[in-house]
Amino acid sequence: MKSFKELGISDGFIKGLEELGIKHPTPIQEQAIPFLLSDGGDFIAQAQTGTGKTAAFGLPLLAKIDPKLKEIQGLIVAPTRELAKQIGKQLFRFTKYTEKIFIEVVTGGDNLDRQVLALKRPTHIVVATPGRLIDLLKRKALSIATVKRLILDEADEMLSMGFSEQLGEIFSLTRDRDSTWLFSATIPTGIRNLIKDNMSAQAYSLKIDKAHVVNRDIAHQFIICGNHEKTDRITDFLKRQGQNRGVIFCRTKAGAVQLGEQLRGRGFTLEVLHGDIIQKDRDTVMRAIKKSRVQFLIATDVAARGIDVPDLSFVIHHQLPDQTEYYTHRSGRTARAGKKGISVVFLPQDERPRIKALEDELGLTFTQVK
Repeated sequence: MKSFKELGISDGFIKGLEELGIKHPTPIQEQAIPFLLSDGGDFIAQAQTGTGKTAAFGLPLLAKIDPKLKEIQGLIVAPTRELAKQIGKQLFRFTKYTEKIFIEVVTGGDNLDRQVLALKRPTHIVVATPGRLIDLLKRKALSIATVKRLILDEADEMLSMGFSEQLGEIFSLTRDRDSTWLFSATIPTGIRNLIKDNMSAQAYSLKIDKAHVVNRDIAHQFIICGNHEKTDRITDFLKRQGQNRGVIFCRTKAGAVQLGEQLRGRGFTLEVLHGDIIQKDRDTVMRAIKKSRVQFLIATDVAARGIDVPDLSFVIHHQLPDQTEYYTHRSGRTARAGKKGISVVFLPQDERPRIKALEDELGLTFTQVK
C-alpha cells in the first residue's frame, strides 16, 4: 500500500488528512490520484459509496486550483443536497493547512438569494446539485465558462432522479474544460450515452470491485429472529448500547414510521427520516442527531443518501436492502475516520442464505450473535 506522499499529495493536504484520521489511501484513491494529478484527462470510475471517492477526486482537484485566479476553476455536481454539503465540508477540511481555496456549496432547499450573494465573493470551486445550479445560471449569479474540471459524483443517481437535461446543459456550458471526471456506482445505458456524447473516447476507466468497498473497521453481525420479535430484539440491543449512537435502516417509509412509534413508546429518543419529509423538517432532524439531542436515527435508504453524522457506533438493518450497494452505503455510516463500528442485521431464518451471498459478494465475514 502506498502512502499519500508517494501518490503525489503535498504535505499541507496530508496534514489535513491526518487530522481527519485518514492515514492510508483506499484502493480508489491509490489508483485515481496519480492519474488525476499527472494527466488529468477524462476519467471514469465505477465505484460505490464508501470507497473514498471524495478524496480521490477532491485532492487532485484542489491541487490543480490556482488560488491567485479569482474565478471558478472546478465544478462538482452531486445528486442530493446532503451529498453536496458533505463534499464541500470535506474539501474545506482538506485545505486547513494549505493556501486558501474558496469553495461554495449551492443546493436546492437553501435560500437562493443568500447563495446569489455568496457567489459574489471570489470562488474557486462550486459544489452544486443540478437543479439549483441551473437556477443560479439563469439568474446570471455565476458563470461556469471558466471551469477547467467538471466532476460528476453519483452520476447514475442523478440520471435516475431525472436530471439528464440539466446535465446536458452543464456539459454545454463548460465546453472549454480540460477534463471531466465521472464517478458512478453503476454504468447503465444512460451513463454510457452521457459518456459517449460528452467525454473522450480515450477516457481513463477504473472499476473498484465490491470486495474493496466495505470498511474493514466494521464488525458485521447478524441475529436470527422472527419478524414478530424484531422490535423486542432491537430494543434489547439498544439498551445494551449505553450512550452509543446509531442508525436503524428500514426498507419502507411505513416500516420506519411504525418502528419509530414502537421504540419511542419504549422510552428511546430518536428521529425518523424518510423520502416524504420536507427539506425544512429534514434539516431539523439532522440537527437533532448531529447535536446529540436524540440518540438514534431511523431512516429509509433513499432518505439516508449523503448522511454524514460523526461518531456513530453502530448500524442496524431492520431488513436487508434489495441491492448490495445499499448494504455498503448503510454500513458505511459507522466506523468513520479510523474508528470501529458494528453493522448488525436482524433477519428470519429463511433469509439466512442472504448473509452468505453478502459474504461472497463483498468478501466479508459475518458473525452470528444471540
